[in-house]
Formats: sequence, structure tokens, C-alpha cells
Amino acid sequence: MEITVNVILRFIAYGILVFYIGCLLMIFFYSLTQLNMLRYFLKYIKQKKDEPSIPRRLPKVTIQLPIYNEVHVIKRLLTCVTAMEYPKDLLQIQVLDDSTDECLEISKALVLKYKKQGIPIEIITRKNRKGFKAGALKNGLTTANGEFIAIFDSDFLPKTNWILKAIPHFNDPKVGVVQTRWGHLNRNYSILTKVQSFALDAHFILEQVGRNQQQHFINFNGTAGIWRKSCIIDAGNWEGDTLTEDLDLSYRAQFKNWKFKYLLDVVTPAELPITINAIRSQQFRWNKGGAENFRKHIGRIMTSKNHSVWIKINSFFHLINSSMFLNIIMISFLSVPLLFIKTNYPELSLAYNISTLFIVSTIIFFVCYWFVYKYVFGGGISSFYKYIRRFVSFYTLAMGFSIHNSIAVLEGYFGKKSPFVRTPKFDQSDLKNNKYNIKKISVFSFFEIAMSIYFLFGMYVSIIIIPELDIGLFLFHLFLFLGFSGVSYHSLKQSI
Repeated sequence: MEITVNVILRFIAYGILVFYIGCLLMIFFYSLTQLNMLRYFLKYIKQKKDEPSIPRRLPKVTIQLPIYNEVHVIKRLLTCVTAMEYPKDLLQIQVLDDSTDECLEISKALVLKYKKQGIPIEIITRKNRKGFKAGALKNGLTTANGEFIAIFDSDFLPKTNWILKAIPHFNDPKVGVVQTRWGHLNRNYSILTKVQSFALDAHFILEQVGRNQQQHFINFNGTAGIWRKSCIIDAGNWEGDTLTEDLDLSYRAQFKNWKFKYLLDVVTPAELPITINAIRSQQFRWNKGGAENFRKHIGRIMTSKNHSVWIKINSFFHLINSSMFLNIIMISFLSVPLLFIKTNYPELSLAYNISTLFIVSTIIFFVCYWFVYKYVFGGGISSFYKYIRRFVSFYTLAMGFSIHNSIAVLEGYFGKKSPFVRTPKFDQSDLKNNKYNIKKISVFSFFEIAMSIYFLFGMYVSIIIIPELDIGLFLFHLFLFLGFSGVSYHSLKQSI
């Protein structure tokens, strides 16, 4: 009986270690793709860039503004968009308002006001939100008279010359989309917005440039971009079967050999979510949608005879991006029993040492994101010191969101359908009186509290129970403890 128990325990130990190493390798390989994109980013910023000239005959442009219950930002949005520098006879502004609250009446009044001023603006409403944002965009497209379709979410404030900056890049008839970089109106509002801007900068400066430079699959980011209308139609139009309709249409367009152009130096500022529940809803949608698109497109890209091995590898890690949270939560959870495995099965110590791959991956991320930070804020010792603090904050909070985001990823992989939950916008409104600020404790908060206790126990094991102090996992568990306790703290604080 004792022999059988020992065999079972050894089998479990081997299984845990194999699974743990598999997750570590996925994170490590993903970090290598980031390092590769850094190489292309550094190459890009050294290049001399020739801006294409504005065409003599300007094309017709339709601006689509998908709206759903945006009381606090609708006026700001329309004030900005109606000030665009573009011939009025070549412009069409569609306010695609699916609102179910007073936002709809505000939109109608504002549209009427601007119409009287000679602005080519109209409001389009639907009786139901079928397809959510994708459905609204598709519905608007039926009456869009523009050759090009610019899209802005309600919290984006494009500069007046935005269209004139983007349109020249369509001189190449093969270009189907031009995407601009997101800026941040409220970057310094709180630690939460600082961390979000840090992560988004990495995507828009490192990843988008890196992918575009290699002519690998890239994605439209849902807003602050402009499509050639014929590209949308050729790719099969908008579809609402995933929560990230932008990523979905991007892949379908590139399967049709349309080119994407990313403009690093054209920045379109937007508002970052300021409450933990708003961040959760956005993160859940992005991560679940990413997993849904993996299921939808990975088979087609991997079996394609028209794309190189490198494009396929990049696309695999692009589409599986959100699954990094799943890998993080798995190695995190397994790291505590791994302490006991190391002590009781010393013959596995060599395999156990592979855990240093996580340190290597972290160093790679640290180096890559430093160049991003330096691009935005400049270099120097003072900047580097601030960067270290920002990176630590980002890394710990990213770990803290890993349970929440992992559930989203699993739902996406298993095909569980859920509605498109908008991210509430606040502008400068008082949170206490903001109608979209839902003071509700997320069920994930309780899991995050439990996980913070779990990793506190892991630290205790490292320094008290295990004969030899394991500094590596102690620090890892410390970051996890700070991450989960930090996220649960902000969640509980904003729910009171």
C-alpha cells in the first residue's frame, strides 16, 4: 500500500513538473517574439521616413461613431469630430447610437444642432443591439457613402488634421487599413491608469511596429483607424461572433492579401478606464475575444500555403497572446507544491532549475519595455528609475489580473457566448455621482483574496518549512501576493 502511495505521489510530482515546464516554455517563447519585435522597432526608428503626399483629388470619407450609453462623453466626442479639417462635401459623419438611456436624446439634439451649422452629420439607431458594435458598424455601412471609413470610439479625440494624415497612405491601392497609435488623456490619474498606459504603449509602440515592419499579420485596434470600404466588403464585412470584431476582420482582410499600415507618429488620445470594474470589463472582452479568434483563425493560418513559416509563428503567438495569463496563473498555482517536490524528490532538481526561464523571460520583457518607455518619456538615470517602478507595478498588477483574464480566455476557447459589455467612460465626472460607476464587488475579488493568502503561505513555506531557503520562488510569491492583494484592495475600495 505504501509503495502504491509513493508511486502515485511521484507520478503526480512528475506531472506537475512537466505541466509547469510547459507553461514556462510558452511564456519564454512568447518573450522571444517580443525581443524579435524590439529588433524591428529599433530598426524602424532609425529609418528616414518619407511621408506620402496628400492626393490632389481627396476621396469621400465616412466617420463612424459607435455609441452606447455615453452620457458623459458624447458632447466632447461630437465637438471634436465635427471640427475635422476636411471638405464638408467629401465628409459624412454617422452617429451609430444604440443607447438605451438619455444619451440617445442628447445625441439627437447635438446632431440637429450641427446639421443646422452645415455639418454633414446624421444619427442612425437600431431597435436591437444584434451584433453589438460589429452590428452597428455593419448597419451603418449600408448607407455609408465614403470610399474610406474612419472609426472612433466615444472616448477618442482625434486631432483636426487626422484624416489628412491618414488618407495619403492609401495611395497604395493594396493598403486596406491605416491604424494610428493610441494616446492617453488621463495617464497619470492613478496607479491603475499608469499601468494600463504602460501596457498599451508596449502594444502600440513595440508590437504594432514590429509586426508591421515584418509584414506579419497585424490587427486593427477597433478605433482610431480608417478602412478602405472595399476592403471591409471583400473581407466579408463585420461579424459579431467574437468579442473582438476588430481582430477578426483584420485577419480575414489579410487572408485576402490586403496590407495594413501602422502610423506610430500619429497619436489619437483617448480615456483610460479609471475604476477596477471598468478595467475588468475591458480586459475580459479583449482576452475572451482573443481566444475566440484563436479558435476561429488558427487552423486557417497554419494550413495556409500562401504564408511563410515565420508569419505562421508570429500569428500563433499573436492570437494566443491572451493565453499568457493562463500560463501565468498555472505556473503561479503550481509553484507552491513545487517547493515540496523539490525537497522530497531531489533527483528532479535539474528539471526544477528550468524555472529560471521565467526570470530570463522577465528580463527580456524588462529590456523590451524599457525601449518603449524611453521612446515616450526619454532616457537618462531619472527616467530609468521611474521606469523600474512602473515596470514593477505593471508586472505585479498583471499577475493580479491573471485569474480574471484566465477565466475569460477559457470561456473563449470553450465557446461560451457572452454579450459585448461596453467599457464605461467617465470624462471628468464625479465617480460618486456617475451613473455608469457600478459599485459592485466582483466575485473575482474573493478568488483574488484567496490567492493572495495562498501565496503568503508560499512565502512562509520558502523561509520556514523548506530546509533550504528558496529566494527565487520567495520573490515570485511576493510579487504574486502584492498583485492579487493589490487588485482585490482596489476592487473592494471602489465598491464601498
